Amino acid sequence: MQIIKDRQLVDNTWTFIADDSPLPENGDITVTLARWLADKEQLLKRPGKTGVRINPSEQIELLAGDLAKVGVIELNFPIFGDGRLFSQARLLRSRDGYLGEIRAVGDYLPDQVFYLARVGVNAFEFADPNHIQEALAAMNNFSVRYQASTN
Repeated sequence: MQIIKDRQLVDNTWTFIADDSPLPENGDITVTLARWLADKEQLLKRPGKTGVRINPSEQIELLAGDLAKVGVIELNFPIFGDGRLFSQARLLRSRDGYLGEIRAVGDYLPDQVFYLARVGVNAFEFADPNHIQEALAAMNNFSVRYQASTN
């Protein structure tokens, strides 16, 4: 499956592993924040990179000391109307200085991609591949910006 990363279509090399699923022997994976906090040492020893999936109600401060060890941070939108992850992305970039990939996953709209990019999200995964071209076009909806942003 393809995703948008840095305004380009690329192949997705990451797999989300649920808390109740066994860890694969290798490959790049993402896990929940709870699993990261509980199994960090085991996750760091396995071949492949590990990323963390954040839900809107979770405190990203719990991850602050580990940002250099995290290959990707996935912001999981359970519903498109929940905007707390916009703030989380902005804090990761501005306050925490995270330079790695921040990826939007879950239930968000292609129309929100422009605004997500403005707060620091640089990768977008859609459950429906038909949204990819619409999202790429939405990134160029506005040519003038009045507010400061991370990009």
